[in-house]
Amino acid sequence: MRPSPPVSVFCRLARRVGPLAAGLALAGCGHALPPLPGFAPAAWRADSYGCQGNRLAQLPTLLKAREKLYLTRADDINALLGQPDEEELREGTEKVYIYYLVPGPQCEPGHHRSAAPCLRLHFGPLGTVTEILVDPTAKVGQ
Repeated sequence: MRPSPPVSVFCRLARRVGPLAAGLALAGCGHALPPLPGFAPAAWRADSYGCQGNRLAQLPTLLKAREKLYLTRADDINALLGQPDEEELREGTEKVYIYYLVPGPQCEPGHHRSAAPCLRLHFGPLGTVTEILVDPTAKVGQ
């Protein structure tokens, strides 16, 4: 008799322990984020809501490492970029992190939603980055 493939072992385990435990097992999906040469995470995090205008200068370096960001877990993105300026919840467990790049209305008291250029990181159902969008009005590299 041939040994069962690992997927069937997971399925049998999921039936025994229930969907919640199976979901927790999937939480390990994704990868840790390797260092990004030339990117200063502390400076990015210190520029909350992009109000100091320092994020836009770092954006080209971050975008050069774009491929490394895909499939990165939300916790690792939080460690790198800090808590998002805004977070949108989508269907199911999908979400979008928004980081403003330049000063705008979001810098006023109350942090109102703004149309200022921003970086958007989309997270899929497994909690990993699936899409990276930069507002086309952001003048990257200038």
